[in-house]
Amino acid sequence: MIFRDFIEKYHPLSDAEWHHVEQLFDRREFRKNEIILEEGRICRYFYFLESGLIRFYNTIDGNDFTKTFVIAPYCFTSRISYRKQCASEEGIQALAGTTVWQISYENYKELEEVSSWNIFMRKLLNEIQEFSEPFYLEIRTLTAEERYRRIVGRYPREILQKIPLKHLSSFLGVAPQSLSRIRKKIQESDQN
Repeated sequence: MIFRDFIEKYHPLSDAEWHHVEQLFDRREFRKNEIILEEGRICRYFYFLESGLIRFYNTIDGNDFTKTFVIAPYCFTSRISYRKQCASEEGIQALAGTTVWQISYENYKELEEVSSWNIFMRKLLNEIQEFSEPFYLEIRTLTAEERYRRIVGRYPREILQKIPLKHLSSFLGVAPQSLSRIRKKIQESDQN
């Protein structure tokens, strides 16, 4: 199973531990562009993304800003909202047909009693932290073209093609027209 394989990349699980984990999660499907979490709502679930593509976003003064993307397989949630059970300041959207495994806040408390799960989560959070720190520095120091080149290097081409131009340009902090020029420039330089 994809979920168990993902966990075991970080820490092994016994069959009994896996059975316990599996019993607490529910499988759910989201359609393309379906909202998983609306801004202002309490995030009730922690998710494992089995397949699909997720976008985190904020709406500020009526404008939609993409914060980040999550590609499968990986875990996600609105961390502060989920942990504190308070209104989320971000929204989460499925950008493609998406399959997740979700666990409620109440059931997650039971999962915290599984030592292998705690080790897995500690390692996963460390990995997220190690990714986030350079990412936030890149936003402040690299040009939009340099950031786009890094994205092209990090994400598979088929994933990038599923991200609408408006969301990718918002993520990079440029107008869609500017991103189109950047893509064209890179494509022309790659052909020479």
